[in-house]
Amino acid sequence: MNQNTYEILSQTQRVRVSDGETTLILENIKSASKTLVLVLPQLGDFDSLEYIWWIQREIEKIKSLGIAVRAVGIGDRQSGQYFCKFTGFDPNWMFVDDTGELHRQLGLYAGLTAKYPLLSSGQSAWVNLMLMCAGIGSQGTLAEVFRGYRGDRQAPQLIGDDEVIKAAPLPKLKGSFFKWAGGSGFQRPFELATLRLRNMAEVLGNWQAYVPDASYMTQRGGTFLFDNNNQIIYEHRDRGILGFAANPSYPLSFLFTDSSIPDAVEV
Repeated sequence: MNQNTYEILSQTQRVRVSDGETTLILENIKSASKTLVLVLPQLGDFDSLEYIWWIQREIEKIKSLGIAVRAVGIGDRQSGQYFCKFTGFDPNWMFVDDTGELHRQLGLYAGLTAKYPLLSSGQSAWVNLMLMCAGIGSQGTLAEVFRGYRGDRQAPQLIGDDEVIKAAPLPKLKGSFFKWAGGSGFQRPFELATLRLRNMAEVLGNWQAYVPDASYMTQRGGTFLFDNNNQIIYEHRDRGILGFAANPSYPLSFLFTDSSIPDAVEV
């Protein structure tokens, strides 16, 4: 890249989900102690929904630390509206990029991009996506899928005992159900897989809204954290589906462990 990451982001204008205005994505962040920019894949993607679930889980702590959050995902304004309604993410912080142009500017991994005879770009993207789900050209995906089923004692408990989860086609599940799969206080077997099933049900039930153009489904995203001098102190570039975090057990560990940040930069 000829420009550094902050220069690209600071000059980028996209449609803001809250009001439909095209404006700078890094507008109104001068007083922030740090700025976290999430460049998400398609808004109907597993990674986008799961990443923002983590952000919302810790949103009060993020605000208390004075960290500004901005997210750009692939889709249109309707995609963003559905996404923010489902996740609870602030639509003033969400911007949409209908073709993934910003992702290409930042040099983010495009995923498998093979073209197949007689198939449209969207159909080719489907084939490539299925290959990536099988771990082809998608680093770490299968291991992360299996972690969702087997549980993870290094990860926190994801579903509160009194929380009720609706994840079609499963019946409603109360969080306390997962105690039977191994206890409490950590990510129990099938807990993360159930949250992913809920996300999948939401997207498949509103497919055209979340994915107005399937051509960009394989495009991966990235995470960029800047200090108050606009210097990058952390970045992570996704290398596969479900690869949005360097530490999948606790994806936001980089944000809250200041002492680890200088050593956490990934290029």
